[in-house]
Amino acid sequence: MPSLDNYFQTEDQHPIDVVEVLAELQDWDFNRVAEDQITMVIEEQWRTHSITLSWSNYDESLCLVSTYEFVSPKNKVGLLYEALNLANEECYSGAFYFSNDKSLIVYRNVLTLSSGAIVSPEQINRMLATAVSSSERFYPAFQLVCWGDRFPKTAMQIAIADGLGHA
Repeated sequence: MPSLDNYFQTEDQHPIDVVEVLAELQDWDFNRVAEDQITMVIEEQWRTHSITLSWSNYDESLCLVSTYEFVSPKNKVGLLYEALNLANEECYSGAFYFSNDKSLIVYRNVLTLSSGAIVSPEQINRMLATAVSSSERFYPAFQLVCWGDRFPKTAMQIAIADGLGHA
């Protein structure tokens, strides 16, 4: 990808304007919901991710919420929560939780820009990439726990293992 700086005219752009330009460059489906909020859809290998980014002037923060549909059998929800906690231990930033009533896995991250700091396109791109890659990385473990009769620690070892050799 070419330097993102070529696409931005001033250093003092609204964070959601920056997200909108990134979404256009990546050809993602997006909707500018309000001045301070944008939603987008990113399709990946395992899931389609619905992502919302919201800017808060009050908190000087950019909040990212990424969700994808996930149905868990009622008798496996406790094990899923355990797997989510194990996944969160592996995440340097952001965290997962499960919305049982909406059947969604949610990944949430916040970038705080206090004292008038300005967000860079690279920071936003990193937030988006981390949300999607983390969700894609741990999705198989959540599936194994809920539908493959694996215990959370075993499922997580499979999800975080690096492949060796060549196919």
